[in-house]
Amino acid sequence: MGAPTTPATTGTPPRPIPGVHPASRALTRPRRRLVAAAAALVALAAVGTGSLLDLRTPAPKPADAPADAFSAGRAYEDVQVIAARSHVAGSPANEQVRAHLEQQLRGLGLETEVQDTVAPEAGQLSGAAGGATVARVRNVVARLPGTDSTGRVFLVSHYDSVQTGPGGNDDAAGTSTILEVARALTTGPRPRNDIVFVLTDAEEACLCGAAAFAASHPLAADGGVVLNLEARGSTGPVIMFETSRNNAKLVDIFGRAAPHPVGTSFAVEIYRALPNDTDFTAFLDQKFVGLNSAYIDGGAIYHTPLDTPAAMDRGSLQQHGDNALGLAREFGGIDLTDLRSGHDATYFPVPGGLVRYPGWLTLPLALLAVALVAALGWLTRRSGRASNGRLAAGFALALVPIVAAPVAAQLLWLAITTIRPGYAELLDPYRPLWYRLAVLALATAILFTWYALTRRRIGPAALAVGGLAWLALLGVLLAVAVPGGAYLTTLPALAGALGGLVALRTRQTGPWPVVAVTAAAAVGVVILLPTVVLLFPALGMAMGGVAALVAVLLGLVALPVVDLLHPQAGGQRGLLALRARRLAVLPAGATAVAAVVLAGVGLGVDRFDAAHPAPTHLMYAMDAGTGQARWLSHESDPQPWTDGYVDGVTDVGDDFPGLGDAELRAGPAQAANLPAPKLEVVSDATVGGERTLRLRLTPQRVARIATLHVDTSTATVLRAEVAGRSVPVEPRDGRWGFGLVFHAPPAEGIEVTLTVRPIAGQVALRAMDASDGLDALPGFRPRPPAVGVVGSHSSEMLAVARTYPL
Repeated sequence: MGAPTTPATTGTPPRPIPGVHPASRALTRPRRRLVAAAAALVALAAVGTGSLLDLRTPAPKPADAPADAFSAGRAYEDVQVIAARSHVAGSPANEQVRAHLEQQLRGLGLETEVQDTVAPEAGQLSGAAGGATVARVRNVVARLPGTDSTGRVFLVSHYDSVQTGPGGNDDAAGTSTILEVARALTTGPRPRNDIVFVLTDAEEACLCGAAAFAASHPLAADGGVVLNLEARGSTGPVIMFETSRNNAKLVDIFGRAAPHPVGTSFAVEIYRALPNDTDFTAFLDQKFVGLNSAYIDGGAIYHTPLDTPAAMDRGSLQQHGDNALGLAREFGGIDLTDLRSGHDATYFPVPGGLVRYPGWLTLPLALLAVALVAALGWLTRRSGRASNGRLAAGFALALVPIVAAPVAAQLLWLAITTIRPGYAELLDPYRPLWYRLAVLALATAILFTWYALTRRRIGPAALAVGGLAWLALLGVLLAVAVPGGAYLTTLPALAGALGGLVALRTRQTGPWPVVAVTAAAAVGVVILLPTVVLLFPALGMAMGGVAALVAVLLGLVALPVVDLLHPQAGGQRGLLALRARRLAVLPAGATAVAAVVLAGVGLGVDRFDAAHPAPTHLMYAMDAGTGQARWLSHESDPQPWTDGYVDGVTDVGDDFPGLGDAELRAGPAQAANLPAPKLEVVSDATVGGERTLRLRLTPQRVARIATLHVDTSTATVLRAEVAGRSVPVEPRDGRWGFGLVFHAPPAEGIEVTLTVRPIAGQVALRAMDASDGLDALPGFRPRPPAVGVVGSHSSEMLAVARTYPL
């Protein structure tokens, strides 16, 4: 059968296709639908497989790899030393790690020093306590001088860990990578530009080490290019997830110099909007430029005792090192005087590399997509495949799966967490694959069900155009609000519209229409399938609805291919029509069953056990003045083990302002024989109604944090200094309206100077210090093997506080 005849003039009505009901006219009508469907699905599966294989991590190189190459085997030897045990900032274990780093860098012949200073926090993180935050930090800094330097390249990672885990991945991965990159760089010709290796302290507490280096170290005075290396999990591809602004030149260098470039401009937009920070934040605050990279899958072990060297995927470590070494060599050899461009780039991974184009193209491409989809709608109506009414209905109904799929995914996860509430305390389940597949199957089931229910009445062509119209409109919205993410819908909409136009202008019974719509769907697969895969670990199952949404958008691009799975519906009556409708629901029914089965398999496979314990959170807090003590937890739905310590919710803000959270679950505890921190008055002077107090706050035990808060009903704080550094005076809600938080306090104590305007006769101050470990406390019952510690900065904290009236 030839192609349908089009009218000679716009006033001539479209000629109907014999034997086919208008509502059943698709963009493609191959003679052999099953053969065409099989060929299209095989082609899309091959494209999808290629896209996912490109996200694989490289094979780790052994310890005897060539000297000028990065070896995960060699780097892993440092991981084992760095992450032998928890080494929180200020601890003896952290001092041992720092000594190892110095020894390794000096052994390479590098100029190495320790920056020992007190620094304020950077970004939004302040550990577990509320108030102006500072820390004593000791950064390890080494320099490889360039031959003709045009600037400096800084390789940055933090070497401290959280108190709840040894940091085998976070960030022994980044630290060991830098040591191995430094070794590789010193074995060959010296670079043109200076390379500076910065291993920061107190990142987990407050980003204070990076803040100290970026703001005050002489090597940072002129800025430069920062490559920050992080990890938030144990496996997966290394993703370049954050950049400085106006990043087009940086992204171009990343695309050509990183051997395994995985990164998306959409990730950058998301991260900029989130209240998350890394050491990279401190450098951005000082107007450096650069790139931030991490691997993020396997997030269940993040900040927990399970984050050991053995948990590390050495393929992820190899990718970290390959990319860091490639970028260090590239930035080390080019002119660094002008790396800023006037715009951000749009970029995303494809098999074999990184597609990138100027950000200023984002809105024009989005508008072009709208125009092409409109043209496709016009040609669809003109060719008799849909009326204006059906096109409008197709557009309206295409919104149903766009909304229903993410809602259903969130409801599915709500049901799963109801069955297994311990998931609420994890970034992701220990074995999330089955749940991820369940979400994808659920999204597919919703799309197939929607299509089966609407196809016969509205028509395949109208539904296909309606789906593409939503993608095009979303592209415009994203281009205005989130430019780096607009490519996710704009480019598939462009491809889908072009594929549809080609299909309508070629012989409908020949192979080319199928080829055209399959090629368009392939573009969607290349762009959206990796996005779905990367979104799951990035956002966790708690936000699996976002991945479900992207999966549905991919399905809308592929609707003409989906239509090939359905029987030709035009003209059937009676038993033939009933048989066609039954066949149409088979894909929907199969994927719905798959979603239920996969979720059930996930619940069966991912059980809590000794190797994958249920996370729990517990603290101990005692008022040394009254002798009252409490167990505290931030679990909203306490695990059975935690339930043995706490009951109702209590406001602890008045008693323990240093804990930050005002409302926690609490239960009575036995008082321990523990001293409160000592608060001594060094000097006390009043001039012109302003009282200046020089105080020394000294922990009486090994403490990770010391805090000091002022009762603002007794005095108004005008100015404050800690260890000679001014800190901001930002009033807080509640009785203790001003607070100072000091991480890694030295044994000799901290000098604090407060200038206040007294309100009452005495100024009331609340001092607190906090250490880690509950095992020696009276009444503590050790966790069973299947009960673990949640990755929190306040887990296992032991706090002692006292009020001092001065």
